[in-house]
Amino acid sequence: MLVLDAHCDTASALLDLKADLYENSCHIDLKRLLSSGRRVQFFASFSNPFKFRNSSLLRILSIIDYIYLAQEQYSDKISVCLNSRDIDDAMTLGKVGAILSVEGGDALNSELSVLRQLYRLGVRSMLFTWNHRNMLADGSLETHGAGLSDFGRQVVKEMNRLGMIIDVSHLCEASFQDVLELSTAPVIASHSNARSVCSHPRNLSNEQLMNLKNKGGVAGITFYPFFLTNSENASIDDVIRHIEHICSILGEDNIGIGSDFDGIECVPAGLEESQCIPLLFERLLKLNYSESFIEKFAGLNFMRVIRQILH
Repeated sequence: MLVLDAHCDTASALLDLKADLYENSCHIDLKRLLSSGRRVQFFASFSNPFKFRNSSLLRILSIIDYIYLAQEQYSDKISVCLNSRDIDDAMTLGKVGAILSVEGGDALNSELSVLRQLYRLGVRSMLFTWNHRNMLADGSLETHGAGLSDFGRQVVKEMNRLGMIIDVSHLCEASFQDVLELSTAPVIASHSNARSVCSHPRNLSNEQLMNLKNKGGVAGITFYPFFLTNSENASIDDVIRHIEHICSILGEDNIGIGSDFDGIECVPAGLEESQCIPLLFERLLKLNYSESFIEKFAGLNFMRVIRQILH
């Protein structure tokens, strides 16, 4: 079964730790990914806008370089994928398929040329903000969040033209809605849970979930306990509560996994690392979820969007 995780911060964390992607003490490494079947992993390049205010692009480039160096070192174990064909090839060869994403548009420096250069470097997905306001949009933690800026609107159109996946996680509601109205392609919320289950501003309202479905998008369940229970304590069953609620709105074709591994300081009991994800599927089977649903949730729903956008 294909397992696709639409968001992790492992590359960013390992760059700081000067640690190896094949085997390490973080939530994700290649050794564990390869031990648990066919895996596609989105690797986010994250530049904290408060820490790297004047060097965001350099930080993003350093993280992207880290992934490419890992590919050179472990060419039989990981392949950076630019489109769905590359993913199919990686799965056939028994490699981890890596999709490069950027978390936060600060690195663009208000220049579409930078977006195009990131695309040429292999980036295939981008989140516009990380919680707060930047030159593209307002994030989810802005108390009076406004919609997209003029530049943010240009970015939507250019990402559609290039064939990049727009990720609406971290956006405030007004910006989220602007993206859905402007984009001509499906969008994803790579790592956002249900606000009706856990009232956190990073989670999505029922209306947002429905609008995401109507756009043909996918919501990725994230494992961060504070987005599951508003506390540092959570379990697999708390993850399933969000799955049940989101499925009650979206059905089974618009939900997936966006763990946020290595971007979170605590994890649910039973989901401590990447190789634990199959335990979630086993729990769903025991609750009489169908094998067909689990295959879609595990990866096929996100792959549908990838095949539509990343030709």
